[in-house]
Amino acid sequence: MRFTLNDTLVDVAGLSPMTTLLDWLRDHRGLRGTKEGCAEGDCGACTVVLERDGGREAINACIVLLGQVDGQSVRTVEGLRGAEGAPHPVQTAMAEADATQCGFCTPGFVMSALAFASGGNTADTGSIHDALAGNLCRCTGYRPIVEAMTRIAGLAVEPPPAAPAILARPASVVFDGAFFAPRTLDELLDLRAAHPDALLLAGATDLGLLASRARKPPKQVIHLRHVPELAAISTTDDRITIGAAATYAAATSTLVEAFPALRSYLSRLGSRQIRNMGTIGGNIGTASPIGDMPPVLLALEASLTLVSKRGTREIPLDDFFLDYRKTALAPDEIIQSISMPRLWEGESFHCDKVSKRRDQDISTVAGAYRVRIRNGKIEDARLAFGGMAATPRRARAAEAALLKDGFAAAIAAVGEDFKPVDDWRGSADYRLQVAANLLRRLELRLADPQRVLEVEAL
Repeated sequence: MRFTLNDTLVDVAGLSPMTTLLDWLRDHRGLRGTKEGCAEGDCGACTVVLERDGGREAINACIVLLGQVDGQSVRTVEGLRGAEGAPHPVQTAMAEADATQCGFCTPGFVMSALAFASGGNTADTGSIHDALAGNLCRCTGYRPIVEAMTRIAGLAVEPPPAAPAILARPASVVFDGAFFAPRTLDELLDLRAAHPDALLLAGATDLGLLASRARKPPKQVIHLRHVPELAAISTTDDRITIGAAATYAAATSTLVEAFPALRSYLSRLGSRQIRNMGTIGGNIGTASPIGDMPPVLLALEASLTLVSKRGTREIPLDDFFLDYRKTALAPDEIIQSISMPRLWEGESFHCDKVSKRRDQDISTVAGAYRVRIRNGKIEDARLAFGGMAATPRRARAAEAALLKDGFAAAIAAVGEDFKPVDDWRGSADYRLQVAANLLRRLELRLADPQRVLEVEAL
């Protein structure tokens, strides 16, 4: 494995590619500024920066596998320097604002701040909150940290150096006979056919927990990041297509432009660190009943392109989820892309996420709704929920009741669609009440959109 670390070319041999980047930094390089707090990508103490495509992206080193950074450029807090060895401007701002507190979380905040300063962000509260949502301060010293972020917003930070040409890999590579990194779709499909039991690795925001928290790294993975077809994002006048390995960060602007309600929703889908690595295809492929994106995509009538050496097939997302963590994906298939139609005239789309805390939390209930209104009457509706069944699912009885008798009937029909379970996130009764309340909220949104926007902004 070959990458740059703080501007120095590094070759790593004789070490499992399933080692987390955090463990390698601390145990094999002695760079202990990067900390382990939660080991699951929640607290941000492990934040480092990937420098790629002329920009800087904060990521969680605790759940990134070493094989994923092959060909990349990584920067840790030890790699920050100003002119002639002086402190970096981000470090100076943190120090002058007394934002260091006990110091445990400080390196992670500094690296998130570096990415923030490099990204042309403004000093408004929303941008700062979004940039820091993935970093927790154990001392709750957020006021001075926010002050430091305000000082560096829009700061002219030098662009990252170009990656040396030696890092470019024109062909597929395999590390330790277990980490496959194809560069073409044909190579990927050959590998999938030969290794049907290998785990498909996109961003590792879920799979990486096997190596970090569980300490049981996967035996074999096929890394999807470098296959161009899987990273592609394309639009037409009537459809949007997102490659399965395109990150949330890469896809957000396209999705928000088409569906403005996703702006707030996506800002709560993990943190910037998670969205810089996580993928929509991965969220679908794990088939979690509480994944954030499946309800959205079900409401938007999304379809999947599945490919294998046998050929290509299209499948509506409605038919993809079969049972708990079980999908229609064949052992030799991969998800290539997700496609959805744009909204038609008279259609509106809304979505909600209810969780125990606002940031960095898994959904208790997620809801998404596409409604078409003509001449004051609802003539079509797709209502989808997560957290209400063994799979993300449409509320078909509620849809039919809405079209026939209105929202009161749709709310009453929720119990026909779902029989939720009790767990520590919420009881079955609570989930049914939340889903009913979300439909009531949708009714209010459609009746008086401006008023609801004002209330939700409070």
